[in-house]
Amino acid sequence: MKALMKKDSAPGAELVDIDIPEIGPKDVLLKVKAAAICGTDVHIYDWTPYAQARIKPPMIFGHETCGEIVSVGNQVTNFKPSDLVAVETHIPCEECYQCQTGAQHICEKMAIIGVHTNGTFAEYAKIPAVCCWKLPKDTNPDLGAILEPWGVAVNGILKGEVNNRSVAVFGCGPIGLLGLGSIAAWGATRIFAVEPVSTRLNMVPQFAPNATLINPAKEDAVRAILEATGGRGVDVSIEISGNTKAAKMAFQVLRRGGRVSLVGLPSAPVELNLPEDIIYKEAKVFGSTGRLMWQTWWDMQNLLESGKFDPMPVITHRFPLAEFKNALELAKSGEAGKILLYP
Repeated sequence: MKALMKKDSAPGAELVDIDIPEIGPKDVLLKVKAAAICGTDVHIYDWTPYAQARIKPPMIFGHETCGEIVSVGNQVTNFKPSDLVAVETHIPCEECYQCQTGAQHICEKMAIIGVHTNGTFAEYAKIPAVCCWKLPKDTNPDLGAILEPWGVAVNGILKGEVNNRSVAVFGCGPIGLLGLGSIAAWGATRIFAVEPVSTRLNMVPQFAPNATLINPAKEDAVRAILEATGGRGVDVSIEISGNTKAAKMAFQVLRRGGRVSLVGLPSAPVELNLPEDIIYKEAKVFGSTGRLMWQTWWDMQNLLESGKFDPMPVITHRFPLAEFKNALELAKSGEAGKILLYP
C-alpha cells in the first residue's frame, strides 16, 4: 500500500510503498476513505520541538479519518467488514482509574494514533476497535473525517451551558469555526468571534451568521467585548487558538462567575492575574482535551440529526495523498479551513 511516512528525525515526509498492516485480535483493518490534516501533522512534518518530544521515526502519521472496515480481529464483536467508521484518536488502556470511571480520553497510559502509533495517511490502517465510531453507510466520508476535530470543539464547549448565554470564541481556525457553528445551533444569545487572520474571520458568518467579528490585530478585542456587554463581560469564554495573548484575553472578557474552557495548546507559559482573573471573579475554569468517549460523539450525532448545523463548509481544500506537500504547505499558511487527503 501507499503510505505517508515520517522516515527520519528531520523536516519532511515521504510517500512509500509498504505492506498492508496485520491486525491483532482487538483491531480492525480500515480502508481509508478520507483523512484530514491537523495541526499536529504540521508539527510532525516540520519536525518541531513538539514532534521531536513525541514521535519516533519511522512511522506513518495522520489521525483524523473515516474509512471502511475490511477485516476484524477475532475478539472484535461490535464491528464487521463493510462498516463505515470514524476514528477516535485516543487509545485507552481500558484498565486504569480514568478508563474505569468514564474518562478514557485522559487514560494514564494514553497513546495517540498517528503520534505514538502508526497513523492513517495511508491506503489502509490498523485501528483498535475501541477507537471506532460506527456511521450510517450513506455518510459522506468527508464528514466522517472531520468528526474528530469537531469533537475537540464540542468537548470544550459543553463543559457547561451555552444556551441563552453570551459566548466569546478566541481562534477561528477549523476547530474554532466548527465550535462557532455548534454554539450558534445550541442557542447562544450573543457570540463574539476573535481572530487576527482575515481569511478565517471572513468564514465565520457561514457558521455563526449573527456573530460579532473582532480582529485583534485591528482593534482592542477586550475593550470591544466589554463595551458590547455593558462592562459585565461574557458568560462563557472559549480559547481555541493556543495563542498566549488570546488566553489572557479569554479571562479578561469573562464576567464574574463565568466559565472559561481552555482548548488551545499554548507554546509558552500564560501569565494571568490570578486574583483579578480567577479568584475574585470566582471563575469556573476547565481544561479540555480531545473528546469524551463517547459522550462527545453522541452530542455531535444529535446535533447532526437535528439539522441545525452543517459542518461540511469547514472543508475548503481536497488533495490526493500524493500531493501531500502542497496540502501541508497550505495548512501551514493558515489561509485554509480543513484540508482533506485521499489515498
